[in-house]
Amino acid sequence: MHLGVCYYPEHWPEERWAEDARQMREIGLARVRIGEFAWSRIEPEPGQYDWDWLDRAVETLHSAGLGIIMGTPTATPPKWLVDSMPDMLAVDREGQPRGFGSRRHYCFSHEGYGEEARRITRVVAQRYGQHPGVVGWQTDNEYGCHDTVQSFSPAARDAFRRWLAERYGSVAALNEAWGNVFWSMEYRSFDEIELPNRTVTEANPAHWLAFRRFSSDQVIRFNRAQVEILREVSPGRDIMHNAMGFYTGYDHHDLAQDLDVLGWDSYPLGFLEMFRFTEEEERDFARQGHPDIAAFHHDLYRGCAKDGRWNVLEQQPGPVNWARYNPAPLPGMVRLWTLEAFAHGAEMVSYFRWRQFPKAQEQMHAGLLRPDGEPAPAYAEAASAGRDIADLGAVGEAPKHAALIFSYDSEWITQIQPQGEGRSALWAAFSAYSSLRRLGVNVDILPPETELDGYSLVVVPCLPVMTRGLADALKRFDGEIVVGPRTGTRDTDFAIPSGLVDQEFADLIGGKIVRSESLSDRLQIAGDGWTAKGWLDHYEGEAEPEFVAGSGEVCSYRHGNLRLCCTWPQGSMFERLVERAARDAGLPHEALPTGIRHRTCGSTRFTFDYLTAQISFD
Repeated sequence: MHLGVCYYPEHWPEERWAEDARQMREIGLARVRIGEFAWSRIEPEPGQYDWDWLDRAVETLHSAGLGIIMGTPTATPPKWLVDSMPDMLAVDREGQPRGFGSRRHYCFSHEGYGEEARRITRVVAQRYGQHPGVVGWQTDNEYGCHDTVQSFSPAARDAFRRWLAERYGSVAALNEAWGNVFWSMEYRSFDEIELPNRTVTEANPAHWLAFRRFSSDQVIRFNRAQVEILREVSPGRDIMHNAMGFYTGYDHHDLAQDLDVLGWDSYPLGFLEMFRFTEEEERDFARQGHPDIAAFHHDLYRGCAKDGRWNVLEQQPGPVNWARYNPAPLPGMVRLWTLEAFAHGAEMVSYFRWRQFPKAQEQMHAGLLRPDGEPAPAYAEAASAGRDIADLGAVGEAPKHAALIFSYDSEWITQIQPQGEGRSALWAAFSAYSSLRRLGVNVDILPPETELDGYSLVVVPCLPVMTRGLADALKRFDGEIVVGPRTGTRDTDFAIPSGLVDQEFADLIGGKIVRSESLSDRLQIAGDGWTAKGWLDHYEGEAEPEFVAGSGEVCSYRHGNLRLCCTWPQGSMFERLVERAARDAGLPHEALPTGIRHRTCGSTRFTFDYLTAQISFD
């Protein structure tokens, strides 16, 4: 695994560049990511390019022995471009343009901006695509950051209408699929269909789901245009993109099919502060991040990536600037995060950033160097991690233990129609993942259309649309299966199936779900030493009750090698259910001590102690 760093030569005096490059190599860094925000310096006036500074930066870094990952600068279109076509700006859900002055201020559906993005990608690739120092490309930067996948612009509306016409063929078919007879929502033509924002009450959920799918497809289309240019002009270099944590605005499985390597940006402390963790977790892991944040995304994006190739394009090295609170990592955590990525198969970990910039929006975001150029605490930890990786060498393939099935469609459906506050497929997947990790089990997070050969346990936390491929794979699977609530309860256009659940799923569970109720956290169901909450599916069929509450509610059923969890996949009942399934599958099934996580690779078992930031190998 290579170690790298994100570097912005345009931010620093040129006389410092060679010293920066020397120090990078001195601490074991081999890769440097540059250029993704430099459009205004590359093209200060329309059609007038200033390459001299970037040529010298590339030569300086290459001469020091650093492999360069060059970014396409399309996340930050310059002011002169915005002024030339003001309607390229994205429009928010309330109908307001998202203006210039930060970043990601473009609409994916705007054809004029798409043409400009392709143009700047081509000229940068023509300039550096054959340079021996350029070993890879990053497209754009963090698609969707700041809630920018969905745009409610005229360009998006017109493109959405074309997308719907291609998908449904006729407006009559769309009306039938969406159930538009309800509330007199029927359309006479595709040109009558508006975007689903700004309705009096919620828009038709099928309308929202179609718009979510369309918006995801627009990201894939935008990215693919850049990839095609880079493959043509700069063949033989890896092409990648940096996805984000807990972000589901587009389908990463689809994006990754056009990439060589799928990257992601790892900020465990920021994510702990900004997402739905408990007060206890925020207290106990305030300087470490929840023990499953980083690993969950490592395994998610490895499962999305073509050929399983993935990396960390931005690794938090110190306090960030964008969370509610921004503590510094516990000493040792930067090293731990780096080695955990290594244990999960990363090809690279790149720290963000080399040096803290004293101006503009990210002046409080730490780097490996302080603003004065002196080492920050993570500088030594990065060097230490590099030595550890060199000493470990190749550790072998990770054995297959458990497969966890997740789809982006599932998250979109549960966001659009949660039926209970917080009942999200993404967070059901995270909770199930965390339950498995607490047993010391290796987990692969896979899309529904994946073969399950070699696994001992499959967990499907929440999958409203049951695909044919997954149903067939589960029928053939001879290991243990755990299936969570809402699974198989919608068709591809958001309708409840005529038999209440998907017929293939009904065959798997030996029955059907006849009623579902969401429960507030105040309404807990208790059994013999366990509690369940959040949801209750009512089942009819031939499966046998397994966990039965004292008040009579059946919280899970057993049907052959399948366990049906009828409550939300969190809490002590689900923990015990997963432990039983792991035991029956022949996997580890004793809960690890608080904060301890294992990862097995070949004959090496890594132990990560999130309470003390210690790591051991055996």
